[in-house]
Amino acid sequence: MNKKTCIIICGPTAVGKTYIAVSIAAHFNTSIISADSRQCYHELNIGVARPSAAALQAVPHYFIDSHSIHQEVTTADFERYAINAADEIFAHNDIAVMVGGTGLYIRAFCDGMDDIPSVDPAIRNDITGQYKEKGLQWLQQQVKTADPVYFEKGEIQNPRRMMRALEVIRSTGQSITFFQQGHKKKRPFNIIKAGLELPREILYNRINQRVLLMMEAGLEEEARAVYPFRELNALQTVGYRELFDFFDGHTSLERAVELVQQNSRHYAKRQLTWFKKDADIRWIQADTEAAGNIISMLQD
Repeated sequence: MNKKTCIIICGPTAVGKTYIAVSIAAHFNTSIISADSRQCYHELNIGVARPSAAALQAVPHYFIDSHSIHQEVTTADFERYAINAADEIFAHNDIAVMVGGTGLYIRAFCDGMDDIPSVDPAIRNDITGQYKEKGLQWLQQQVKTADPVYFEKGEIQNPRRMMRALEVIRSTGQSITFFQQGHKKKRPFNIIKAGLELPREILYNRINQRVLLMMEAGLEEEARAVYPFRELNALQTVGYRELFDFFDGHTSLERAVELVQQNSRHYAKRQLTWFKKDADIRWIQADTEAAGNIISMLQD
């Protein structure tokens, strides 16, 4: 090949992305850039399905265990980090591998981020404080009233995205969608996207079983360790919120585990919906032939 290439492996949670990415990276003797918005945190391991110690030893990884939950990591931060990581990899290898299920991170890496003006910190703090006090329903109503365009098309179950939309329109007077014009940046390397999928019943069974294995591995203890910081953005995620509710006495442990399984399945469905909109992704069954099939894409 006459140009550097990044192979991006994406798909829903529990489909088997990590194993296949490690196999491909080992084949090319290269490194992996994680595109997972939670595996980057030091304090989170079991609940975010961080790659095993063996996988991390077999292949160098970027954006794993690289930040603290006390740091705010934005999509723009990831874009800068990932582009720098790719530059480092391409300095000595023609192939880089990216793997993950955070669609917005992958899009930022491939196409770049739109420039959104800075917001007034006082407005951000006010919105954050009111959300903590009044909850998601209040936040949804505020966004619906202030920015109906975003409310119609945006992620209205994601508090972080909702607060971002609200702070932008209150600071600038413009909908966040006004700044999201989708101007693609030209990357100095090729990009090949491979999506992994499984029949829904098999995927959902894998999700259910993985949650049980996480509990056996100590997810409850891991969640207790970060429970004092439960208001942080990094912890507004499946696998921790449900256990926090258990710690607060709002539900039983058995029900919390069921909710982790249920919400993980819902998350997988949302991931697939996001990725299926990307016409550049070539879909491959996550089976024993997947790594070889993805490697063969480089010859097409």
